[in-house]
Amino acid sequence: MLILSRKNGQKIIINDNIEITIVESKNDNCKIAIDAPRDVKVYREEVYKQIKSSNQMSTDSLTDLSQLADLMPKTNDNNEQKKKTIIFKKKPE
Repeated sequence: MLILSRKNGQKIIINDNIEITIVESKNDNCKIAIDAPRDVKVYREEVYKQIKSSNQMSTDSLTDLSQLADLMPKTNDNNEQKKKTIIFKKKPE
């Protein structure tokens, strides 16, 4: 990990296309401005963790869905399920 000391208004350049500027630093807070290309995703840590957690839960849900087939009632060839017919009527003009 690289640790840098910067004063207000000073910048850090990453990879020629990401610029971090120290906007304000006082007490126990530091405001920074990040200028990066649109294709570079920049998240606060807590937001990033929430996104990762949500993605993991959705992946787990997809796995669980594959198990739903086991819960569905088995159909025998002798017992055909009844089909529903839905008829749509035109509204009178």
